Amino acid sequence: MNQRELFLRHVAQTSAAPLAIEIVKAEACTLTDSKGKAYIDLIGGISVANTGHRHPKVLEAIHQQLDAYMHIMVYGEFVETPQVQYATKLAACLPSSLNAVYFTNSGAEAVEGAMKLAKRTTNRTKIIACENSYHGSTQGALSIMGSEYWRNAFRPLLPGILHFPYNSRELIDAIDTDTACVILETVQAEAGVITPAKSWLQAVRKKCTETGTLLILDEIQTGFGRTGTLWGFQHFDVVPEIVLLGKALGGGMPLGAFVADRALMMELTDKPVLGHITTFGGHPVCCAAGLAAIEILTEERLFEAVPQKEQLFTSLLQHERIKAVRSYGLLMAVEFENFETNKKVIDAVIAGGAVTDWFLFASNCLRICPPLTITEEEIKKACKIITDVLDKKA
Repeated sequence: MNQRELFLRHVAQTSAAPLAIEIVKAEACTLTDSKGKAYIDLIGGISVANTGHRHPKVLEAIHQQLDAYMHIMVYGEFVETPQVQYATKLAACLPSSLNAVYFTNSGAEAVEGAMKLAKRTTNRTKIIACENSYHGSTQGALSIMGSEYWRNAFRPLLPGILHFPYNSRELIDAIDTDTACVILETVQAEAGVITPAKSWLQAVRKKCTETGTLLILDEIQTGFGRTGTLWGFQHFDVVPEIVLLGKALGGGMPLGAFVADRALMMELTDKPVLGHITTFGGHPVCCAAGLAAIEILTEERLFEAVPQKEQLFTSLLQHERIKAVRSYGLLMAVEFENFETNKKVIDAVIAGGAVTDWFLFASNCLRICPPLTITEEEIKKACKIITDVLDKKA
């Protein structure tokens, strides 16, 4: 059997028709398959490869850590230099109230930990989330996912969770002294790049403060320069009690985190002790890679070029078959009439040499979230691939 046949037989599938492209090399913004065909990566592992694939400084950090040690003990017992240095760097890059980092294996686990922390510190159980929100697929994260289509097959889920439309007055009105937390994506990604009104997000912040409710902002896709600032919430002049990180956090390695004030985080150390534990969260190699990646972002100021690259994409993606282009930095949704049209376009674009896909709650939209290192030449080439496909009525 070849690799594709073994993949279909032995790797658990998440859809009936996977792309099944055999990638053998990834470098910067280019993916190469087993036949030697090169693709411009327009999705960056879904907002993971913000500094590009296999950045030399990330590889160097990984190699140095491999020479020292890999996994040595359950998280939180030993002083592990990569964890300590990365947590310190993150705290320095975040508002002063976000100063204690709990590293996890993934964004979804960060969501789970944050939900537990909110219940533990407020002694409340009510949680407010948004329709068409995505926060992961584990049971707790699934419970706050804003789509019955994705939730229904796995009921019963967590009780006490209410969903309201993003940007709605109803959500604000529902926040009360029984509410443990409000969990929001700073920008709704899987809904097709839906941005909040600044006044609305600030009103949510105000109501949370008045009722003693924790505001949790999910920056798993919008963090690490994706929106043109290091953190998406910087655009809105709000600071959450807890911020959720993942995807680009590990510089290409698996890593998530929830970050809060130390006084809040200490609640997980008592009644019960070990209030949240993980075997591999904060793995030293992952933390070394992530630390190198954020140093690249901050030292090279990669996010400062994001608005210019966003404008180039939007200026080139002009076509009568495109209904709209919604963007917030290099998080972009190209909207078509329906899913059938979008899927044909995606398949033809991939065949033409650019990798993209669709959104969970906006299946008629083509996704663009490339490495922040994508060049203007690559942007022009990718947009030409897309518009040429549209000209051929794929």
